[in-house]
Amino acid sequence: MTPIKMFVPRDTTSVSLGADSVADDIRTQAANFSLDIELIRNGSRGLFWLEPLVEVETKEGRVAFGPIESDGIDHLLSVIESKKYDQHPAYQGLTEEIDYLQKQERITFSRAGITDPISLGDYIEHDGFNGLRKALILPNQQIISEVTDSGLRGRGGAAFPTGIKWQTVHDAPADQKYIVCNADEGDSGTFADRMVMEADPYMLIEGMIIAGLAVGANQGFIYLRSEYPLAHSILEEAISKAETAGYLGNNILDSSKGFHLEVRLGAGAYICGEETSLLESLEGKRGLVRAKPPLPAIEGLFGQPTIVNNVLSLAAIPFIMAEGGEAYSEYGRNRSKGTLPFQLAGNIDKGGLIELPFGHTLRQLIDDFGGGTASGRPVKAIQVGGPLGAYLPESLWDLPLDYEAFSEVGAVLGHGGIVVFDDTVDMSEQANFSMEFCAVESCGKCTPCRIGSTRGSELIQRIRQGERQSANLELLDELCDTMELGSLCAMGGMTPFPVRSAVKYFPDDFSAVTTDAFSRDGELTNA
Repeated sequence: MTPIKMFVPRDTTSVSLGADSVADDIRTQAANFSLDIELIRNGSRGLFWLEPLVEVETKEGRVAFGPIESDGIDHLLSVIESKKYDQHPAYQGLTEEIDYLQKQERITFSRAGITDPISLGDYIEHDGFNGLRKALILPNQQIISEVTDSGLRGRGGAAFPTGIKWQTVHDAPADQKYIVCNADEGDSGTFADRMVMEADPYMLIEGMIIAGLAVGANQGFIYLRSEYPLAHSILEEAISKAETAGYLGNNILDSSKGFHLEVRLGAGAYICGEETSLLESLEGKRGLVRAKPPLPAIEGLFGQPTIVNNVLSLAAIPFIMAEGGEAYSEYGRNRSKGTLPFQLAGNIDKGGLIELPFGHTLRQLIDDFGGGTASGRPVKAIQVGGPLGAYLPESLWDLPLDYEAFSEVGAVLGHGGIVVFDDTVDMSEQANFSMEFCAVESCGKCTPCRIGSTRGSELIQRIRQGERQSANLELLDELCDTMELGSLCAMGGMTPFPVRSAVKYFPDDFSAVTTDAFSRDGELTNA
């Protein structure tokens, strides 16, 4: 009899919600039923409110049950034995027809939750390494041209065109070049990088190999945040299997072209997500921001030309190479091409990952996917782009989610993290948190960031206490100017974004005082 395939995710979120216990109990209790079960530990599909999500393969496709608790395994197995799936209270129907998943357009996450993350066979069966095979027979410049034609921009925050960065490294004369993946995912509300590494690690590996082929680099490093132990173990196993199978090493698929890859753990500092600070840390130094120029593409790791790309940027490369840059550019709008995995977190009923082309709106994400707040209260503010992103009021929730539209109102898309707050939030507290966060996470190299964040927190506390509010608001505005224009990197330069947006759009939380100082042209004007 053919075994029944069951799938239980092994990613961090699912495990934190009891997936390991569910998997163990399925193995143990299956003997009590006339079931021959093949249990596969897949990655999460990103429907986190349903985790642990257990799937069962049927003739019609996979059916889903979730969330499943360990003490309900007997009932689950009896339903599977009888094939009367809809009699289980956690039955969700065919997985692919779950509304949350069906409304998405998945490119980067097309395999997430479907394959065994460390199975090379699964990856190849689902079109894995097709892009690499094409890249191995193409000239370097043609690989870069495909990436340029795709319109792919950096998914780490700055949104710099990936093809231009690759071209710069390609053109830089050097005997040694490097590919560095920034996997130090530290923004609030973000988990897409982790999902790539835990659900589809070979996709990242393939993207990095192609980047190496494009610019003539034979060494790559994944700089992984130390708080991701499961991603670390999965990546290490995947790299080892890729080496054994000939996808990494001195002679990739008998092509005489080589690429080596290592994982290095981060230093536990938010600032090391900034590319030059990351390079310092990777070299074994304290994570201090470097002055630019020179750019890392010219003098990067150990002084050599270096591509530094985010996980999501590199993960998009296999599709671009396999299907062509033009196919990727058909998704999205204007200069924001392709898709972005938006990550819903905070006070949200159905948190999870939603991959869509650029151009949808926050309101669509919150209403159509998130189901409103977990508390049931009205949404008051939404922060997009991590702790340095602006707090957006309802008047901006219909703004298209693309880089230029957000930039026009002084906001950022960043890594696609979306954190929702209901109407009980005190936005003056959130503004103060932004300054406090900067003070704690600053590398300390430049004065505007190091001192400005501390002074900023003090000013906000005085304003909240009713001390010379109008004068202190004006002083806070001037301080934000200094930080924005004088900081060495985005840590200090963007901390004013959430502060200014909180004061401008939620003035009642700072008491009834004038906020004209925060309404100058070009700063968070309504769209």
